[in-house]
Amino acid sequence: MSFTGKATYSAGTTLPELAEDVADVIGIVSPFETPLLDHLGDPVRPATSTIHEWIEDELLPNTDTINDATYGDPSTDTTFVVDHGDRFRVGDQVQVVNSREVMLVTGISTNTLTVTRGYGGTTAEALGDNVVVRILGNAAIEGDDRPATRFTNRVRKQNYTQIFTSAVEVSGSQLAAAQLALADELDYQKAERLREMLRDLENCVLNGVAAGSSPQGSTTVRRTMRGLIPAITTNVFAPGVGGFPIGAGSNDDQLTEEQVNAALRSIWEASSARVDTIVVNGFQKRRINSFITSGRSYSGSDTRFRDQVAVYESDFGVCRVILSRWMPTNAALLLDSSRVRVLPLSGRSFHFKKLAATGDSEVGMVVGEYTVEMRNEAAHGLIHELAIA
Repeated sequence: MSFTGKATYSAGTTLPELAEDVADVIGIVSPFETPLLDHLGDPVRPATSTIHEWIEDELLPNTDTINDATYGDPSTDTTFVVDHGDRFRVGDQVQVVNSREVMLVTGISTNTLTVTRGYGGTTAEALGDNVVVRILGNAAIEGDDRPATRFTNRVRKQNYTQIFTSAVEVSGSQLAAAQLALADELDYQKAERLREMLRDLENCVLNGVAAGSSPQGSTTVRRTMRGLIPAITTNVFAPGVGGFPIGAGSNDDQLTEEQVNAALRSIWEASSARVDTIVVNGFQKRRINSFITSGRSYSGSDTRFRDQVAVYESDFGVCRVILSRWMPTNAALLLDSSRVRVLPLSGRSFHFKKLAATGDSEVGMVVGEYTVEMRNEAAHGLIHELAIA
């Protein structure tokens, strides 16, 4: 279903609108022009302020990293330093990733842990600097007092609404004259301007940035929304950077299935989120299609040649592949669409506002005000710096 830009929170089944609303022309907007908005669907609620805020929280972390390169004997040392000692409690069973040894935490001094090595009959193995330690769980003593209270602080996140406008003016003669293939010139102009504004909305949802100063806007500063791509900072991947797999081809940076899987796995491991949407431009869509090239087969009766991947299934999520011409050519956007919403400011979904005319014409403007809400930034990802040729 095409994205209409109107919130459905109070519209009911008949979508009652003002007479000058442009709902009557929405149906002719090509769904291929705004594929991401179509995929996300109409919002079920509006934004209620030009500064749109939401609350995020997370669980207490259960992993940390060893920060100690001064072992005596890494197979027998009973103390070592970690990055965040406050993540641990006495009685925690801990285990280095990819090790079968379990250790029991018996003391904590700032970031230094004292442990029992080879706990429960496991075999002690060498520790190393910068390796990840996982907290398996805490064992309390029967009848003991409650432990110290620990909690996370909820965080307020925000984005800004952006006003989209386009003027419409039709002379009295144009309104009166019969038009070929047109019932009403004014309605046609509304439709054309709306198409352009929906296109611009998707473009800004993907790529827009908020102003560096006074992002809330003023009489001299235009208020702009922060798009999805600029908002992603945690899971940003590039071929050959930070251990991320290199690609294929002579320059080693063409998108491969190995890279997509590595990114999906990294997001899942870091946030437990399951990406369900991959947004790409035409070139990277063809690269994704090439994942199945070697596995295609046809029978003698086939008359249709198929070479596209619409859904990519992996252990870390079933992903709809969205082709959007507004994505950067050298990037692939990975989204958990359940955490993304494009919202109109209450009462400001796209509509036609009639203005006073100064002559023999009908004058007005199509206007709408929108923002994008992306919850839990670490649940999404971006692969960039990919080859485009």
